[in-house]
Amino acid sequence: MQPSNQIRLTNVSLVRLKKGGKRFEIACYKNKTLEYRSGTETDLDNVLQIPSVFLNVSKGQTASSADLAKAFGAKTPLNTIILEILNKGELQVGEKERHAQLDRVHHEVIDIVAGKLVDPVSKRVYTIGMIEKALEKLSSQGAQAQAPTQKEESKSSGTAPPTNGEPCDPKGKGVEPPKWTGVVTTRSAKSQALDAMKALIARQPIPVARARMRLRISCPTSILKQATKAGANNKNDGGGDAAAAAAEAGQPKGTVKDMILSFVEQVETQDVLGQEWELVGFVEPGAFKG
Repeated sequence: MQPSNQIRLTNVSLVRLKKGGKRFEIACYKNKTLEYRSGTETDLDNVLQIPSVFLNVSKGQTASSADLAKAFGAKTPLNTIILEILNKGELQVGEKERHAQLDRVHHEVIDIVAGKLVDPVSKRVYTIGMIEKALEKLSSQGAQAQAPTQKEESKSSGTAPPTNGEPCDPKGKGVEPPKWTGVVTTRSAKSQALDAMKALIARQPIPVARARMRLRISCPTSILKQATKAGANNKNDGGGDAAAAAAEAGQPKGTVKDMILSFVEQVETQDVLGQEWELVGFVEPGAFKG
């Protein structure tokens, strides 16, 4: 016979948070906890199995008011404490759930990367399978390179000069291209996809380049030759130096047309239609980051 104060751990996901020298736990539904953290579920009643804070869920040992007051503050409401544990605590899930979550993030990362990288020659996108194989290759290379590096660091705390021809930073350490070691569940798929793209572009296990945006820009001809206040503000190398040189020579820092062209990596067509100037060209998406 099961004691009345003991909770049978079926379909339960524990969220644990250490604070004030104690470990606090709440009992949640497995799927609902992940949905709440992703923002798809907002009703706390659908997430919690029991609206209480425990020291040990499996034994049914609830946290006393003194323990909660010491860790979270005497005037902190119970719902606020539960929300803090739910948002900041460590989610304890089973092996199957962990693998399912890892697979979901993995597929999201692959989908994002496959949609943003192309073959630099043919300009065609790669299949999801080819991107996945390229990342697996980088992941295995990163794991193999990490093991000898850790052994060398444990033997000596000094820094040896690079012998593989890589450039050095001012402190004498080799500047290493971005690595890819695989997907984790603790970071968003979007941020991991950006890291994966950086590693693929830097290491080139297959020929890849960032897909460029094709834009059509139109502007009245009456303002094309007007001077801009800040100049072209070119994101590409050399644009800022040209603007500075022009300013030192007493010339205008740049026109509106110069500013527009500074963002365009490759001009496809440009023409004047009546009183409108129209340009079609390719731009690098990263040039528009603030």
